[in-house]
Parts: sequence; structure tokens; C-alpha cells
Amino acid sequence: MANSDVYFTSPHKRRMYIARKVGSTTLTYAFLGLLGLFMIVPFVFMIITSFRNADAYDLDVAHRVFNLIPSWWNSEVNASNYTLDNYATVFNYRNPVTGEAINFAFFYINTVYVSVVSTIFTLITSVLAAFAFARCNFKGKNLLFTILLATMMIPGEMMVITNYQTVKLLGWDNTFAALIFVHGVSVFYIFYLRQTFQQIPNELFLAAKVDGYGHFRYLLRVMIPIAMPTIVTITILSLMGSWNAYIWPNLVASGKWRLNDQWSMKLVSNGLMSLFTNSDTGLSRDTVRIAGSMVCTLPLFVFFLIFRKYIMRGVSRSGIKG
Repeated sequence: MANSDVYFTSPHKRRMYIARKVGSTTLTYAFLGLLGLFMIVPFVFMIITSFRNADAYDLDVAHRVFNLIPSWWNSEVNASNYTLDNYATVFNYRNPVTGEAINFAFFYINTVYVSVVSTIFTLITSVLAAFAFARCNFKGKNLLFTILLATMMIPGEMMVITNYQTVKLLGWDNTFAALIFVHGVSVFYIFYLRQTFQQIPNELFLAAKVDGYGHFRYLLRVMIPIAMPTIVTITILSLMGSWNAYIWPNLVASGKWRLNDQWSMKLVSNGLMSLFTNSDTGLSRDTVRIAGSMVCTLPLFVFFLIFRKYIMRGVSRSGIKG
């Protein structure tokens, strides 16, 4: 008789087992539900507030002084209190204090261009470097790779001054080159992709050499297709990092483009901060700020939802040998 049959010969033990199973499942789903609610409430608040009329929102804030629980709907709220004016203001706004034009259309073009080109450049450097460290044999390979890994221990903030001085010497300030090429090499991505390349059986490489494949042809025809989940993961993470970058773009590209003094070099993250500074006297811009946050967050959120499965695929692939 199987152990499970012996265990359930007693009706009392069977009821106890079912009770524990139901209890643990209920607690697990309750915890996950509360955690999910805790994470989704700020997004719901952003979505609702981004459509609120500024006057209705200010009135709600005034009432909220005497109410610890924020009120998103009340008896005075109706369809007229919700509008698209906040989003129209985000894409066509001029600060009355500084006179600065804050047009998110330009910021979006800059961000898309920088994100796509820098991601392509990062992929090229990561794939070539990872292939060299995984399959090519040259003197000092292990020492060089150890030095590269050691640089990961250095905080990125310590390299900002050096990178900034390099950009200034090259004359790249307020240019796309400073935003694209300075961070076009990632030691972590090289290490991550090298681990995947090393899991590919070396027999495939030897068989390809017998068939007359060169290194680049073998890389393009064999290694890249096999490592595609990892490459897609690197693409997603690199694109998200470029989209969310704030400190470096604000340091080297906060003015006008050198080739066109009418074109702002700011990205969406820096442009969003323009809505939080130099507040207008007597004018509440909270709803415009939140609408700007939605404009910055929504494309990246949708992109992540679509391609999140590739991240899990790449992580699971890194634990498979051969």
C-alpha cells in the first residue's frame, strides 16, 4: 500500500490535511492579493488624477486636509471634472516664470532615438565581447575578463566626473553621441551573455570549423539563435535603462542641440522634471505633473508587459547546461 493511502486511512488525518492545504492556499492568495493591491493602487491614482480637472482636484485637496483617506470620487465630481487638458498641456506647455517651452514631443523623439541606437550599440559590443571571452583563445583572456568583472565593484557615480571630462574634451556635450556611446558597453551584459555562450556545447563550434564556418559566421548562424532569449532580455533591460536615465542626460545634455539651437536635448525624464520646478504662482500643476508621469511611464509599462516573458525565458535558459 502506498504511503499516501496509509496516510489517508484515517478520516481525521484526511480532514486535517485538507484544512491545512486550504488554509495555506487561502493565506498565500490573500497575501499576493494584498501585495498586488498595494502595488496597483498608485497606478490607479495616477490614471484617475491625470484626467482630473485642476479646479476639482484643488477642491478635493482642500477637503482632504480634514480627511486622512484621499477622496477620488465625491458628490461634486461629475463628467465635467474629467478632461484631457492635462495631457494637452504636457505636450504644449510654456512655463510663465522662465518662459521655457516644455514640449514632450521633442523629448519623446530624443528618448526613442537615444534608446534604440544605444541599445543596438550595446548589443553589438556585448555580443562580440562575450563571444571572444567564451570561444576565442588569446593570451591574457582570463586576466582581462577578471579586470572587467572587477570594474563592476566600482560604483557608477565614481565614474561620472571622468566620463564628463572625457565628453567635454571630445566636444560631445549637448550631442547625441554623449548619450549613446558613453554607456554603450556594459560589463554585466557581457558577463551575462558569456555565461550563456559557454553553455552551448563546444562540439558545435568544432563541427562548424570542420564545415568551413569562420568565427563570425558561426556566431551569426549558431550562437546568436541559440542565445536569443538572453539577447532579447539584454535588449529589454538596456532599452529600459536608456529610457529611465536621468542623471547622465541631465549632466551632459540639458541644453540645446549644437547643430540646431531650437532643438532641446532633454529626454522624457529630464523633461518631466521641468514640470516640478519653477512652480507657477497661484497655479496648481499637480494634475499636469501626474499626467506627465503617465506619459513617461505608460510606454515603458506596456513594453514590459508585452516582452516580460522573454526575461523569464532568458533567466531559465541561464540555468540549463548544453
